[in-house]
Amino acid sequence: MSDIRQWKVGILLFDEVEVLDFAGPFEVFSVTAYSENDRKPFIVDTISETGNLIVARNGLKVQPDYGFDNAPYYDILVIPGGPGARNRQINNQAVIAWIRQRSAAVQLMTSVCTGALLLAQAGLLQGKRATTHWASYDRLENEFPEVIVKRNIKYVDEGNIITSGGISAGINMAFHVVRRLLSPEIAQLTARRMEYDIDIETQQYANG
Repeated sequence: MSDIRQWKVGILLFDEVEVLDFAGPFEVFSVTAYSENDRKPFIVDTISETGNLIVARNGLKVQPDYGFDNAPYYDILVIPGGPGARNRQINNQAVIAWIRQRSAAVQLMTSVCTGALLLAQAGLLQGKRATTHWASYDRLENEFPEVIVKRNIKYVDEGNIITSGGISAGINMAFHVVRRLLSPEIAQLTARRMEYDIDIETQQYANG
């Protein structure tokens, strides 16, 4: 294959992050491969504010690859949600500033679940359509009235920003990214490897 490209993916981690919020996209991006030579299109890292061990929701311990001070730049960032996002990180100025600063350098800024609240707090969703976990629709709408909240949908693609619904919807969002950047065929191959049933043609909220 003469036109092989790789994207660097960074996934933000923090205490009380929802496990599937980050693990779902991590699995999709990590499993994806070019069928011709099995080379990986996505190189996936994890980042936390300090780089120290984090304790995800329900006690899962994860050692991030980087902290904010030494994380490389990424093509794609994934901002997950969970209790840690909606209760603590939304008020963590260092995290919000890092998201805002990094948004200028990425090709795609994405969120899963209540990670959309962090994007909104960073000012990235003004005038844009977005979605989040169903239990936080009202909060997103009330606290950030400039955001056009879309309900009962897996994800919303607004060009350089993609938000997705609760928890498992991050998997759908990640498959959409694979399809958008690579091809429907590679996305379907990845889904087959994962034994995951997905109709990638009907999940997207169309632009326009």
